[in-house]
Order: sequence, then C-alpha cells, then structure tokens
Amino acid sequence: MIANIGLLAGLGLLIFLALRGVNVFIASLLGAMVVAVTNGLFIPAALLEHWPFGPLGAFTFAGQFFLLFLAGAIFGKVMAEAKAAPSIAYALARKLGPHRTLWIGMIATAILTYGGVVVFVVIFAVYPLGLALMQQSNMPKRLFVGATSLGAGTFTMTALPGAPSIHNVISANALGTSLFSGAFLGIVAALIMLGLGMWYLESQRHKAAAAGEGFEPGPRDVIPEQGMDDPDMPGWLPSTVPLMVVLGTIIVPRLVLLALGDSASEDGPLLHRVVLFADSQPIIWPSMALLLGTLTSLAMFRNLWAQPMGTLSRGAEDAVMPLLNTAAVIGFGGVVTQTEGFVNFAEVMLGSGLPPLFSAVISVSIVSAIVGSASGGLQIFMQTLADRYIEMGVDPEVLHRVVTLASGGIDSLPHCGAVIATLTIMQLTHRQAYKDIGIITVVVPVIATLVVMGIAMAFMGA
Repeated sequence: MIANIGLLAGLGLLIFLALRGVNVFIASLLGAMVVAVTNGLFIPAALLEHWPFGPLGAFTFAGQFFLLFLAGAIFGKVMAEAKAAPSIAYALARKLGPHRTLWIGMIATAILTYGGVVVFVVIFAVYPLGLALMQQSNMPKRLFVGATSLGAGTFTMTALPGAPSIHNVISANALGTSLFSGAFLGIVAALIMLGLGMWYLESQRHKAAAAGEGFEPGPRDVIPEQGMDDPDMPGWLPSTVPLMVVLGTIIVPRLVLLALGDSASEDGPLLHRVVLFADSQPIIWPSMALLLGTLTSLAMFRNLWAQPMGTLSRGAEDAVMPLLNTAAVIGFGGVVTQTEGFVNFAEVMLGSGLPPLFSAVISVSIVSAIVGSASGGLQIFMQTLADRYIEMGVDPEVLHRVVTLASGGIDSLPHCGAVIATLTIMQLTHRQAYKDIGIITVVVPVIATLVVMGIAMAFMGA
C-alpha cells in the first residue's frame, strides 16, 4: 500500500513542482527520491544507477537522442537566421490569410510528423516559421503551441495507419502486426482528434482577440524587423528547398521500400541496402536528413556566409536545455519502473475483472502517465502486459491500435518530456501554455480513445 501511495506522491510532487516553475532537474530528483524511499529502493542505486543510466535513465535517453536534438536545433537556427522560415511564413500568410495561422501550424507539423520526422525535430523546424506567422496575425504563442502539439503529438503519432512513428513501430514489433493494423479505428480516432482539436483552438483564438491578447516574442526569438520588405529575405520558393530536402530524405526511402516490398534485401543492390538502413535507423537517418537541410541552407542563402560557424554554434546551444530537461523527466520514469509499486499495479490491473480491452487502455494510460512518455509507457506495457491480454482473447490488431492511441493520452501531463521540451523551445512556462497543451494532447486523445474502444468492444468482439 505504501509503495503505491509513494508512486502517486512522487508523481504528484513532480507535477506540482513543474507547474510552480521549479527547475525540472530538482523536481525530477525530488520526485524520484520520494518514490525510492516509499518503495524501499537503495537511494544510491536509485539516484546513481536507475535515474541516470537505467533502461529509461536520463543520460541513457540523452545519449540516444543527442544527435537528433543537436541536428534539429541547428537546422531550426539556420532557417531562422537565413530568414528562410519567415519568408515561407509571410507567403503562407499572404495566400491563406494570417487568421489561418493555427491551421498552417497544424498542417505543417502533421505533414512532417507523418513523414517520419521525430516530434522534437518538427518543433525545431516549424517554430521559426510560426514566429513570423504569429507576429503577422498578432496571435498568442500559447495557441500556436497548441496547434503544433495537435499536428505533431496526437493523430499522426498514434492514430493514422502506416505512420512510421516510434509508437506504431513499438506495437507492431511487439505484437507481430503491421503499421496499418486497426486502420479503420485509427482513421476514426484521427478525425475525432483533428475536429475537436481545431474547434477548441479556433474558439480560443476568437476569445483571445476579443480580450486583446496578442503576440509577445521570447528573449531568444529571431524575427526580421523589416518584415516582407527586408531586402535580405530570400524568396519563399527557394526558402522551401531545405525543408523539402529534409522531408524528402526521410520519406523517399520509405516509398522506395514500400515499392520493393519483400524483394528488398541487405544482400541486394546498393539501393536496397540504403533504404533498409534508412528504415532501421529512426535516429541517425533523420539526423542525416537535418544535416543535409542545414548544408543546403548554408550553400543557398548568402546572409549566412559571413559567419556560418556562429550560426551553427548558436543552434548547438539551443539544443542543450530541451535535451537535458526532457532527459530529467525520463530519469524519473527510470526509477519508477524499478519499484514494487509498479509491479503491484500490473497485477492489480490484470486481475481487475474489467473487460480486457478496457483494462489494457487503463494500464497503458497509467504507465505512460507515470513515466511521462507515450513511447516509454507503451514499451513497458508491451514488454510486461501485452501477452497476457492476448491470452485473454483481445485481437492483436485491435490491441495494437487501441493501446497505441491510449499511450498518447495522459502521458502528456505537465512532467511529460515532450511537453517540457516544447515549452523550452518556444520559451513559455507551464502557467502560460499548459492549459491549451493539456486539452489538445490529453483531453482530446482520451475522448478519441474511449470512442474507438467502444466501437471495438461493440462491433469487433474485443
């Protein structure tokens, strides 16, 4: 009993401190200590082994994703200082109108995420573009955070069939299913998320305008003072080339692999080996794509030629805090997974007597919430509980889609690594922006998951 209470107390403390603006390293370590003490973990082991270097340890995560964060931050800085991202933004604003800023942000992030770009990279790439759009439309940054969270962290992450997201891959690998499993359920969930999410954001846009709430740049934001009249700003069409290089480098190998089908072989021609390598490297390949985008920008845009290393250095500096802040929260999850309370929770859920699919949804949701990570929670669920639910009669393809959806719901509490990284990149606090993020990435996905779960239980015998 004390172990379970300790888990909740540690999680509650972490969330409370995050909302109060306490440094995430302090919050994570204090929360981990509460969990360790109440669960009888040896404190030195918890803080020196499980928190930093466990399977879900802070520095395990930081080491694994360092290149991706670095490449993403540098690419974002290059696009901003080259004034290429603002150029695209002004063109979109002229074509679609500044009042459609939220749609532009959502669509841009959705395309990139569904194309296989990791969510952190998407934020790095789209944020400079969004700055100019928000300035043009005088829109609060908190709403643009909501729009990008909708595009990058909801339906493209867990719902759309065929998505190359890590969440979809985890489920497919563990259950022996395909990335297109539960396609109908996924499409229904995606439509619900998109419809509810944009309805909420647009209603908030009108309320903000009526209240006189407008755009306020952060201290590190780079926005061209001369706007569309800036003589150093490149044209919108060449400005899209680096983005197309990044997106094309990621998507083209997937299309080629789809065309090759079962004929693709590591012993085959060079093309086969390249596309198989790209498909098997969810970190290195996107990092290479971002590097190519950066080199393309440096070659194309003259306003970067004077001090290219300065731009690259500033981009590298921008990568540090988002990476470390995210890693700190992951470390808390690394301690949680070692506890008696976590083991007890798993057994309670399996013996709860609830309908198996409903029990599975609750299980993966709570695990994802505790570790503050949809992918982390889903991986733990698949390793520890998935086989038991299959034995209880749940169809593997239905389980694939429904629990993947469920993992992307209450994972996004204030201590979630992706939430903290997004707020850090966009220079906002939980107090300023979490309400909108929470509704978009918690409330809306939970509603979609419950609807889809109900359909599966009613019509698919799950």
